[in-house]
Amino acid sequence: MARDADCPNCKKYGVPFYGVSWVPPSAIGSDPPIPTPEGEAHRRHGDDVPSADASPPPENYLVFSGGGGEGRSGIPNALLLASFDFASNSLSDQPVSKLRTGADLPYRMAIHPGGDGIICSLPKSCRWFEWDPVKGTDVQKLGLKSSDIVLDKLEDIGQQLALTFNNEGSVLALGGEDGKLRVFKWPSMEIILDEVNVHASVKDLDFSPDGKFLVSVGSSGPGRVWDVTSSTPVASLSKENDEMFGFCRFSRSNDKNPVLYITAMRGQGGSIVKWDTSLWKRVSSKHIIRDPISAFNVSADGKLLAM
Repeated sequence: MARDADCPNCKKYGVPFYGVSWVPPSAIGSDPPIPTPEGEAHRRHGDDVPSADASPPPENYLVFSGGGGEGRSGIPNALLLASFDFASNSLSDQPVSKLRTGADLPYRMAIHPGGDGIICSLPKSCRWFEWDPVKGTDVQKLGLKSSDIVLDKLEDIGQQLALTFNNEGSVLALGGEDGKLRVFKWPSMEIILDEVNVHASVKDLDFSPDGKFLVSVGSSGPGRVWDVTSSTPVASLSKENDEMFGFCRFSRSNDKNPVLYITAMRGQGGSIVKWDTSLWKRVSSKHIIRDPISAFNVSADGKLLAM
């Protein structure tokens, strides 16, 4: 959402957003280029192959979820795709694809790391959506479509405030507005963990890079650490003074013991708390901003934090 019309990487798409994520490149199937006679001639003579003989690079996409909710605001509920050009640092002027979801507001979402699709939390359940590659164009294009797959175990479970896959895409975790934590094997949906009253409501979840641990934070009580293999809690991450935890993210380091970051709000504003994951001890806390923190993430290379 842009205040400056001249800012190329800020666009308004007419929908309030509650979730956003990059689309993995694997979501777009790329066929090998078809050789042309001109290209073969150049290859035989050791010349550079004309660009027409090469497969164009795929576009980069972001997917957004949001809408106007159940009221008659005139704002549709939808999933939107927008393309992003890194060379010009610009978003597409309009969404390249929009999939409406009727009266159901797509709130939080998680994209499967393997590019299989998206799971979205709706007011009462979760729904699976699939990518829809557009064929017959010079540049690989992507769309969205509803899936015939019904997630029976995620029907009528209420609003889910947090959804995430582990890095392998083999485990799915969900945290509900009702404070319940559910963890499933994917795609079999075999239950791994089913815990009530984990928090008053679950705000955020994140798997450790190796998938061994899952951290949950919520609107009450300490953060909690779960061993996914044994389906048991292994640590409690205590708050100090009047802190309220908001978001949690592991560093993306390949080290044996990655760092855990948790955002915390106090009277003076928002801070980032750093935790040692070998002992689950608080290492440091740094005050960042006086405003509320409404989103938080770690870059793929682990070098940057964004909030």
